[in-house]
Amino acid sequence: MSPNGASAPPSEREQKILGIIETARGKRAKFRDNHVTMAHGAGGKATQGLIEGLLLPALGGQALSELADGGALQAGGVPLVMSTDSYVVKPLRFPGGSIGELAVNGTVNDLAVSGARPAALSLSLILEEGLPAEQLRAEVEAIATAAREADVEIVTGDTKVVERGHADGMYICTAGVGVRDPRAALSPTALEPGDRILLSGSIGAHGTAIMLARGEFELDAGIESDTRSLWPAVEAMLQAAGPELRCMRDATRGGVASVLNELARASAVAMIVREGEVPVDAAVAGAAEILGIDPMYVANEGKLVAFVAPSRAAAALEALRAVPGCEQAAEIGEVRAAPPGMVLVATSFGGRRVMDQLVGDPLPRIC
Repeated sequence: MSPNGASAPPSEREQKILGIIETARGKRAKFRDNHVTMAHGAGGKATQGLIEGLLLPALGGQALSELADGGALQAGGVPLVMSTDSYVVKPLRFPGGSIGELAVNGTVNDLAVSGARPAALSLSLILEEGLPAEQLRAEVEAIATAAREADVEIVTGDTKVVERGHADGMYICTAGVGVRDPRAALSPTALEPGDRILLSGSIGAHGTAIMLARGEFELDAGIESDTRSLWPAVEAMLQAAGPELRCMRDATRGGVASVLNELARASAVAMIVREGEVPVDAAVAGAAEILGIDPMYVANEGKLVAFVAPSRAAAALEALRAVPGCEQAAEIGEVRAAPPGMVLVATSFGGRRVMDQLVGDPLPRIC
């Protein structure tokens, strides 16, 4: 780093390496696998290959490829956003939440970061034969509570039962509809050099809580999932920044790192992240260090990444910090012009490194 805190220009060797990476990442991902693996659901490179190499060419073309967490449509002249998601978390209940809460908050948040006030959800339950009625009742109550707290109605649904041993107790699918806020002018291709990167709070709690709840590691840490509705945070930033709020994403599968990489590619810009500014709770950081996992790749269920024009970034951050649950919100970096499509980290030691997309699936079945 230079004395004034700015990143030093890359050396000739760095420029050569970055050029090689840029060329490789500029190519459209392809789906060449012989079998589906757990990595295809992790939100990283394998997921990108599945979506861009198989689903988009067959189903959506350009229209689907431009969608973020929700798709825009109109009904009777009313601008709407629709989203859908499935939940297969294991275990069903974990510190700070459960599959029922995830099913509501996850879809609510996809609508929210698309700039839409969540209005209604559908609910589909896939139940395994032998699931204790007490567990089912607890999840139905969790769904109802989360829906009330998010101020959404569940207006339709479906229930199926599969044979014992075929569903890990319960899977849930939800779809949601929200009314697009007139202040929102969001697009994954709208990022511009100089835009600031805001993070709504400390990262990695959800994925770490799930991992510890499975009892696979002998670690004792009081970590709880961060699952919550993000609409209050989104509304606060829309009020503070309006059309200067370029884009938002909730950092679920693949974590913050995957969000940054996806948007850097979509807008053909670079990003620089200041490692020391990223909020990570001590317990999460300690568990991640012991397990050799970077918290930037760990899933969250109540955190968003926002890109704001520099003129409104301070106001947006102040508004974000005033929202309960977002007190640790921080500006963690900014958008640059080059090298396009890449995310770089300014380390605490004064160097720089490339933050690539997630490879593999270090924490399967977390949402």
